[in-house]
Order: sequence, then C-alpha cells, then structure tokens
Amino acid sequence: MSCPTLETERLLLRPFAESDTDAFFAIMDTPEVRDWLCLPDSFNRAAAWSSMAFFLGQWELRGTGNWALEEKATGRLIGRAGTHRPEYEDWPGVEIGWTLHPEVWGQGFATEAGLVARDYGFDVLGEKELFSCILPSNHRSQAVAQRLGFTFLEERVLSHFPQEPHGIWSCRSHVGSDPA
Repeated sequence: MSCPTLETERLLLRPFAESDTDAFFAIMDTPEVRDWLCLPDSFNRAAAWSSMAFFLGQWELRGTGNWALEEKATGRLIGRAGTHRPEYEDWPGVEIGWTLHPEVWGQGFATEAGLVARDYGFDVLGEKELFSCILPSNHRSQAVAQRLGFTFLEERVLSHFPQEPHGIWSCRSHVGSDPA
C-alpha cells in the first residue's frame, strides 16, 4: 500500500518527497527535536533522507508510516506524523506519533495530525489498540496523547533504546468523535 494523501482543515498529510530533504533535516536538527528524539550528533542531512525513505518503505511494506505534514496556508513542511510499526521485537504495536518544528508547537497541529493518524489506525488498518511511546519527561507529547484518547499503560525500557524507559500509552477504543 502506498502512502495516501489526506487533508485536515489546516494540514496536507502526504508522502515525503525528495524535495523535502532540506526542510525535514531543518526540523530534525533543531535542538528541541534532537533532545526529545535523542538523536545522535551524527544525525545529518543524509540521515534525514534515510528517515524519509524509511517511512515511505514502511508504507509500501506494512501499510503504516509517517506522513509529511504540510501547512496548507503556507505550503511549508512543518513536521511528520502518522502510524509507525518498526521491526523491534518488543515494540508494543502500531504507534501513533508526531514530530513538529518547535516554531509551530502549541498551535494544535500535533493533535490535528494525531487525530487523523489515530482514526487511520482504527478505521483503515483495523487495529483494536494503538500505542504511543513517549519519554516520561515529555509532558507536551503526553498532553497530545491524552487529547487523542490515550491513557498511560506502563513504563518500560525498549531494546532499541536501553538508555531510558519510555512511557507506553494506549488507546483501546475509537469513539469516532473529536476529543480535543
């Protein structure tokens, strides 16, 4: 399944394109995003390109992946969000996740994109339970998860990131209404 293009009032959720590389790296290279995603110093423009290719490949192989988030009013790439199911044996399941440029934090874009991803996970993928893996100190993302209907399930160390435990958040039922 190829990455679908979806729209909200303010966002175009679309496949990543080669032309997104510089803008996507600029988002991932902000100190705030580097800190929250625990990106190594070696994460560079080529790694950003590889991340975009990874999400496109995940769409093709699994029907899950992240969309490029384009702000409709400006045409600017402001982040990524979507469904995520990497190949880690201890990953809880299909994750709903988001990463946005700090310039747009607090404007509701993460919740807007997260709602689309959550609904896609339930309605299109047919998942019965969705997850979000959030560092315990990332209160902003925890608040977004709560607005999306997620509740804290447990804290656990994941094999791909043994340095610090993650909070595992769960959403077991889709109510079909906007909780925001």
